[in-house]
This record gives sequence, C-alpha cells and structure tokens, in this order.
Amino acid sequence: MSRTATVSRLSKRERNVREPLRSFFTAAWLGWQIESNWTDPFLFAVYSIIKPIAGAAILVVMYGIITRGAFESPLFVYIYLGNAFYIYVGSVMNGVSWAVIDDREHYKTLKYIYIAPIHAPFYLVGRGVARFLTATISVLVTITAGMLFLNLQLDLGTVNWPMFLAALALGVILLANMGLMLAGVTLMIAHHVWFIGDAVAGALYLFSGAIFPLEVLPNWLRPVGFAMPLTYWLELLRRALVGQVAESFPTLSHVSNGQLFGILLGLTAIFGIMGIIMFRWCEHQARERGLIDRVTNY
Repeated sequence: MSRTATVSRLSKRERNVREPLRSFFTAAWLGWQIESNWTDPFLFAVYSIIKPIAGAAILVVMYGIITRGAFESPLFVYIYLGNAFYIYVGSVMNGVSWAVIDDREHYKTLKYIYIAPIHAPFYLVGRGVARFLTATISVLVTITAGMLFLNLQLDLGTVNWPMFLAALALGVILLANMGLMLAGVTLMIAHHVWFIGDAVAGALYLFSGAIFPLEVLPNWLRPVGFAMPLTYWLELLRRALVGQVAESFPTLSHVSNGQLFGILLGLTAIFGIMGIIMFRWCEHQARERGLIDRVTNY
C-alpha cells in the first residue's frame, strides 16, 4: 500500500472521530446558551434553587402526612434519594428529544443542520448536555436541602464515590440513548406532542422503584419494573450513597453490586443499539416524507 493511500485512510479515520466530537461539543455549548440566556444570571440561579426544592417539598409533605412525620425512617432516605436522582430522567431524555422540536419548530434551523457537516445523533445528545447540567444543579440542591432541613441520613464520608460516579455515568449514557429513541419518534410527529419526553418519564416513574419498592406493585406489574434499567440504576446510586440502608429493602437485596452493574451495563448496551437503530429508521422515514423541515406549530 502506498504512503499516500495510508495517509488518506488515516485522515478519513480522524474525520470520522472529529466530526462526531465536534458536533457533540458545539451542540452542548449551544444548548447551554439556549437554556441559560432567557434571564439574568441572578434570576437564573434563584430559579435553579427554588424549582427543585418546590418539587421535593410536594413529596415531603405527602410522606410526612402519611407517616406522621417519620423522617428518621430508612424509607424516607430511600424515597427522597430516588426522587432526587429521578430528576435526571426527565431532564436528559426530554433534553435530547426536545432539541428536534426546538430546532424545527421554533428556530426553523433543523433543515440547515442536516445539510451541514454535523453528526445528527451526537448533535442531539450534545443538546441534552445543557439539561444534564441544570438537572445536576437541581439534584445537588435537593439533596443539600434534605440534609440541612429534613435530617436526611447521608454521611458524605462513607459514600462509595467510585461506585457512585461509575453508576451515574452509566445511567446518563442510558438516558441519552433513551432520549435518542424519543428524538427519532419526535422527527415523525407534530409540534403539539411536545410533551413526549415528560410523558415517558412520568410513566416510568411508577415502575422504576423511584419512590417505593416494587413490592408495592401488583404481582402482574412487577416484571415491568424488573425489566427497566432505571430500577437497577437507582438501586446502585442508593447503595453507593447510603449503603446498608438501601440494601435492607427486599426488592434487589439478593443481587450484589457487581451483578447490578452487569445488568445495568447489559441493558445500557441494548438500549444503545436500539437507540441508534430506531433513530436511523425514523430519520430515514422523516427524510422520505419531507418531515425534516415541515413546521407544524399551527
């Protein structure tokens, strides 16, 4: 093989790596600009603090009334942490899928993005990064408020940080893949179904063990929860943060941390493959039907 052919092949490989990364980082910067430029920094900071606290307060009030203020119970830690980290689910999935509606219906730039040298899946995932950052702020505020005002039993000195960070990263990748699937569907639907990301996140909320163990569900519904990767993701996060408190609940007490990671890794790979296949199929259908640049916000 000639030197020129070798250099040409290496250059092509470099482009195949650089283009997706460039699409991702450019979209992440653009998404943050869109998410944060609607007001001045002070008001944005106040909003970022008040919103998650208000959301958590609803759950706390309901729990306090039902249990008559049993905030010392391990069940409160289980519920509170599950609710806090579930913020990521709606934010990341909706952030990826909403980019389609935002660019097609609001800014009317989706057709230009598709004729530009941009890798569409990486671009959409990059747009979801802004929602991930705002969700991270919400999660931190929620947990901090719980520790300061609700006596949330969380000792930062005993947290298994490597396990926590690994589980969090794997979960975010999973949510991005699920968001990519929703983005593909969004390419084929009209503007007035903008709530698809929130609707899916809300439906999964009941079956993921976010606010109650799966044993609460009827027997015929429990397999749905065990088939969902979010169930194992939330369990890993709880175990990393509160250890034996999370392991004391019967849902997954018979499963080791290593087994939980293996299950979550396998399901993440499956959803990753499904996400790419489904998005590409929907994208092809949208191109064939002329839906890429069709505005439906009537």
